[in-house]
Amino acid sequence: MVSLKVAAIAAACAASVAAVDISVSSSGGNVTGKFGHPYGYGFLHEDINNSGDGGIYAELIQNRAFQYSANYSVSTDHYYPINDVELSIEFLDELLSAALPASMRVTVGDDSTGDVGFENEGYWGIDVKQQLYTGSFWVKGSYDGVFTASLQSNLTDEVFGSVEIESQAVADEWTEHAFELTPDTDAPNSNNTFAITFDAAGADGALDFNLISLFPPTYKGRKNGLRIDIAEALAGMNPHFLRFPGGNMLEGLRNDSFWDWKDSLGPLRERPGFQGVWGYQQTHGLGLMEYLEWAEDMGLEIILAVWAGLSLNGDVTAQEDLQPFIDDALNEIEFVVGSTDSTWGAYRASLGHPEPFELNYVEIGNEDWLAGFPGGWDSYREYRFPLFHDAIKAAYPDIQIVASSASSDPSPETAAELGLDFPEDTIGDYHPYREPDELVEEFDRFDNDIGHIIGEVAAVHPNGGSKWNGTLVPYPWWIGAVGEAVSLIGYERNSDRIPGTFYAPVLKNENRYQWSITLIQFAADPLMTTRAVTWYCWSLFAHHPISETVPTTSTSDYGPLYWGAGKDDARGGAMVWKGAVFNTTNSSSVPVSVHFEGVASGTRANLTVLTNPSGDPWAFNDPFVPLADRNIVQTTSIELVASGNGSFTFELPELSVAVLDTDPALLAPAAPGAPPYSGRPHGGWRRPGYGLKRPSGWWAGKPWYGHH
Repeated sequence: MVSLKVAAIAAACAASVAAVDISVSSSGGNVTGKFGHPYGYGFLHEDINNSGDGGIYAELIQNRAFQYSANYSVSTDHYYPINDVELSIEFLDELLSAALPASMRVTVGDDSTGDVGFENEGYWGIDVKQQLYTGSFWVKGSYDGVFTASLQSNLTDEVFGSVEIESQAVADEWTEHAFELTPDTDAPNSNNTFAITFDAAGADGALDFNLISLFPPTYKGRKNGLRIDIAEALAGMNPHFLRFPGGNMLEGLRNDSFWDWKDSLGPLRERPGFQGVWGYQQTHGLGLMEYLEWAEDMGLEIILAVWAGLSLNGDVTAQEDLQPFIDDALNEIEFVVGSTDSTWGAYRASLGHPEPFELNYVEIGNEDWLAGFPGGWDSYREYRFPLFHDAIKAAYPDIQIVASSASSDPSPETAAELGLDFPEDTIGDYHPYREPDELVEEFDRFDNDIGHIIGEVAAVHPNGGSKWNGTLVPYPWWIGAVGEAVSLIGYERNSDRIPGTFYAPVLKNENRYQWSITLIQFAADPLMTTRAVTWYCWSLFAHHPISETVPTTSTSDYGPLYWGAGKDDARGGAMVWKGAVFNTTNSSSVPVSVHFEGVASGTRANLTVLTNPSGDPWAFNDPFVPLADRNIVQTTSIELVASGNGSFTFELPELSVAVLDTDPALLAPAAPGAPPYSGRPHGGWRRPGYGLKRPSGWWAGKPWYGHH
């Protein structure tokens, strides 16, 4: 394997491999994207892998409101008694709310004295820092005294911080107790709990608790907001799109349990939660408003999916029963974009956002073409899609409608008979979860096709078989990342018809997950938050946007070098070339010469190249190794100068990803003796060393919880 060296990149073309000479036109291409926005990279979010609750949603208390559904029983899971008390679930005559009918009773023992109460382990631990935590809990029952809220070690008796809250509790009604807590010291690890205690003598035998909540500081300071480290890792990719509320999560397990946007709005005590489709109950704390604010805070364009009458068990809504759900979709859109004079726009304003959000894309359903849905595809084509489409277009003619299938769905073999045949104002949605070789083979997939979004994409399986017992590879790995990069170039080459590409799923909690391949991995301890190798490839491309694709000619066909080019009018017409070398049988570097039409001799450009110096195509960024050794992606950025004929000449090693950009902002003069340019956000992320040993057999057995 060839390690990337600055001298090698800038070297003249080697004689052992034929040089690839590429000419990039200055005009004649296509404007990318739609609605005045350039082509964008983004991600799909649904609550899988505890990526919402216990993930980017910053709430620290697990099972905070004892929510339940037909598939997930109510319980006191994740709570533990302190001293002589018993914890039980009660359904009182006086509910906190109709949405939260269950509560936890703390029954004090007859002989109890001193402090009693309970603790919550959080989402497999709680990170404790010297920062302001905001919390609240509701109590019913007579108690004269103070409550103590504290953050403490699960391994020792050490209390890192506590606060006393004067009781307002009375016998016949629920009372809320809000507090702020700043620990005196940082905890050495995340193996910590949150506790609420009270004096046994002051309670009348038992107290009932509900909606027990604790938040650290949040991204952009939003109340009920996002976890900072995860949000910053996503924002650092420079994304453009957010697609939500996800794939399978939108559909629900049955037609009586789809993702109902209305249940996710308003005060937390009015949100009943959602019967998740990935093995756990969801809180609905991350609701429609939080998604919209997430997009607003990161400057993301949204693709909003609306439920279209099909659930994961194959339940199909009959045509005569569909109209209420069409009306519901129109109401949801009105909530997002309606004026304050409209019913749902006024409700949005009452929640603190009088200005309409921007919404240019609405997707009808999710993967309705799957063969596991008897009648799903036929009903989608015959009446479900047309009825939704026509109603939305009549009310919002400028919104781009996205169908939940691609032109090759339900399968390439039957595409001519059953494929996408919707109105010309509709674009499709393609979901290629593939082997790296397959992603490369599809490089020209959209050269002669209708418009699509690439709504979900990732390299998930090794080439030619299963390396890990037929399961998904445990983490995105380098050859998969390069395969994805090739496909991304192919999509962007067609960006006049493909407005954006979405990684999915995006987040994975190492303590409980159902899908291992994600862009970012994390646990309770922020030091575990890890950008996968694919993040670096996506980030590199996203940080070098193209507003207009341009034609290229070459002395070589595509392969093993794949490329695309364009210019960015927002950056003064900067010329951008993106390339990837995907060579699995030949370890030679590929000499490259890129000539931008109109670029004179002596013009400077910045070349950024991503490689894996270890030479192991299976290498990945492992959250369980020390931070200093975690990122296996080497980012090298150097300045090139156009030769006498205006060409930029360099070599790209095997399995590498590169961008050549003439943006003058990248070319500030370096101080004498300074290292090559490496100041872009996609390069060389490092933090102090961190050691956490992964158990043996970790990907074959149960998830590792790392707690207790």
